[in-house]
Amino acid sequence: MKAAGLGLAAAPALAACGRGFGGDDDSGDGVTLNMVWWGDAARAEKTQAALDLFMERNEGVAIEVEYQDSGPYQDKLATRFAAGDAPDLMAMRMDSLREYADRGALLDLGEYEGDLDLSGLSDSAATLAAVGDSVFGVPAGLNTIGFVVRKDLAEQYGADIPDGDTWGWDDLAAFAQTVSDASGGEVYGTGFDAQTLANIVVYCRQQGEDFFTEAGELGISAATVQSWFELIDGMRRSGAYPPAGFFEEIGGGPDQSYIAQGKLASQIIPTNNFLGYNAACGGSLALLRIPGETRSVRRGQSVDCPHLWSVASASKHPEEAVKLLEFLTNDPEASLATGTTRGVPANADVAEEIKPSLEPDDQLATEYLMALQEEELPRSYTYPPGGSAIADVLDVIAVEVEFGRTTPADGAAQFIAEAEGALAG
Repeated sequence: MKAAGLGLAAAPALAACGRGFGGDDDSGDGVTLNMVWWGDAARAEKTQAALDLFMERNEGVAIEVEYQDSGPYQDKLATRFAAGDAPDLMAMRMDSLREYADRGALLDLGEYEGDLDLSGLSDSAATLAAVGDSVFGVPAGLNTIGFVVRKDLAEQYGADIPDGDTWGWDDLAAFAQTVSDASGGEVYGTGFDAQTLANIVVYCRQQGEDFFTEAGELGISAATVQSWFELIDGMRRSGAYPPAGFFEEIGGGPDQSYIAQGKLASQIIPTNNFLGYNAACGGSLALLRIPGETRSVRRGQSVDCPHLWSVASASKHPEEAVKLLEFLTNDPEASLATGTTRGVPANADVAEEIKPSLEPDDQLATEYLMALQEEELPRSYTYPPGGSAIADVLDVIAVEVEFGRTTPADGAAQFIAEAEGALAG
């Protein structure tokens, strides 16, 4: 598609923007779409730039925009659906998609294949919101996790940075131990959350087990969860990994992270945050793949997304909502406006086209993810109904293991029992 430039005059139909979910209200002969998501003011500004361009090209369509912080978003979205006031286009979490789709609350986008072209998406990306033969969402951007290592701390403490394409979990432990020992415990060699689902999902796949199966069941064993807890517990006991309670006081942004403070030499991050983390670390980060990708039973990493765009089945304007989704997915100018705030564009051609305009660190993260998509990766299956509660179950049990109040074996057995109970309803 030919670029038309981003320096545009104000659109004839301006979008309303605010916090707190209301509803849509058509006025005159035009159409008003209600679009909601979670995020901050910076994301809202970038999103609005894309929407202004869409409205300029589609006279008579206005977009009422509302956004929330991630915490209250889910509850407010559920309240709107319960009240019969669903938004037209919305950010949908991966762990909630099935709960809405199975109730018939989301539009099957497969019925609009003539209006929504997903041919530019890799199989890994195109199937993220697939349930059987239906598709209930499109990635707002693509993402994955990666391991970042502070090159300056590695050099300072004489630790060789492993080959990120071939290293294993034992290499991580050895690297981390070297840093911790050489620093006298002032810097821990590595640190990451045992209870973050994105982390353990990759580890479980590497052991040959899908966390969730295509059939919507829990696909992991207690033995694999136990080995995950033991991996981290072993590094904690040796001093390569921080002690219990270390992460409780940390803030959420890259500037507040322990790796930016120089207290950690490596950690796992979402790759779309590489720019912020590298800036906070003075440009000293190397971005590696997750350990174990070439030494385990199979690959563990996959292509995922921060959130999906879904259309409500009750939308009064499904054609216009799908047209907006087509624009956000396949128009390079839309992605130029939004940047990588939601990850790498799902359309590979669009991602390649906008890459030269990105900051060098965003280019690196984009290349990292695009390279993954060219490889044979396991599929990310949608969370089954009840799956969203499993993160809370894991969080509680992982803390008990962390503080030694339960063993890795007992914690793993308890997790499997409670997770299966959550899925059973």
